[in-house]
Amino acid sequence: MAEDNKEVSTEQQQNVENGEKKVETTNGESQQLTNGNSNGTTEEQPAEPVKEMRSIVVNAFGGLKSVKVLKKPEPAQPGDGEVLIRVQSAGLSFNDLLCRQGNLLNLPKPPFSLGFEAAGLVEAVGENVDLKVGDRVACLSNTQCWSELVLVDTKYVYKLPENIDYDNAVALTLNYVFAHYLMFDVANLKPNQSVFIQSCAGGVGQALVQLASTVENVTIIGTASKSKHEKIEKVSHLFDHADDYVTEIKKLFPEGVNHVLSPSDSDLNKCYGLLKPLGSYVLYGSSNTNNSRLLSSAKFWLQSDKIRLMKLFEENKTISGFSLRQFLYQQNGHDHVRETVNKIYNLFVEQKNQSNN
Repeated sequence: MAEDNKEVSTEQQQNVENGEKKVETTNGESQQLTNGNSNGTTEEQPAEPVKEMRSIVVNAFGGLKSVKVLKKPEPAQPGDGEVLIRVQSAGLSFNDLLCRQGNLLNLPKPPFSLGFEAAGLVEAVGENVDLKVGDRVACLSNTQCWSELVLVDTKYVYKLPENIDYDNAVALTLNYVFAHYLMFDVANLKPNQSVFIQSCAGGVGQALVQLASTVENVTIIGTASKSKHEKIEKVSHLFDHADDYVTEIKKLFPEGVNHVLSPSDSDLNKCYGLLKPLGSYVLYGSSNTNNSRLLSSAKFWLQSDKIRLMKLFEENKTISGFSLRQFLYQQNGHDHVRETVNKIYNLFVEQKNQSNN
């Protein structure tokens, strides 16, 4: 036994002199951890190849020609408070069009990945994160969601209930959360009121209609292209965009309506004129989508109808606006948004359970 120990010690000493180190594994075999040469110097290991992912990138603000599918390095491992998500579904919204054209505030400089909402599986987590690998989540990221992997701060990540799939998660977490703010936080819709929803066939428009219908005895008026009328439910009075809908609404509601929600500033003055006293006009978009943001702002100022501030005071009416993106990323609204996300998820689950019974 003593002779065997001597031989091992001698062999280990030679390995150390040669710059090598060996450890014993569970099966009794030795395993070399660092390589050395006869001079005792360490050889450099070849660098691991950079892992890549596919991403939809805007190279310059403008038309579709500036949008490309490219291979990019995968994001770094999550840092403190971050999660890495493998995207299973990503949404396409009107904001993506405005982003591609550069018509949004606080955008990164091109090139960057597009996409504001996604849903998928947590692939890795950083420190101080309540989520774990394998969790199903949705996220609202300030661009970059049109990628196979997305690195997001947990402030903007929401764990999904079991019965919400990825596609529904993407639609709910952006369109319905946005619509909920418009309808209940800004317009403050109440029972027995009336609301006029322009472009009610779009993603946010449909969400507005469905949320308004959850309030008791609410009258919903809307506009949409005639080809989409058959698919729109729960709207009491529906008009084509091309019709003189303002005149028709005034005939039906000579005293006015309580709320107008519009994604376009083109008929601001006309729609403002539909409001009752204590009524509210809520703007959540812009019709000037074919120009730069600076040109759009100038065009809006020069061509749109003007409303005197004193007129609001004299007529007891309100004009409001809302941007979920600004509220979430620039105005520190992430805790409030999380509460609204949970409300929307709960509403969806309740409706789904009722339809299954």
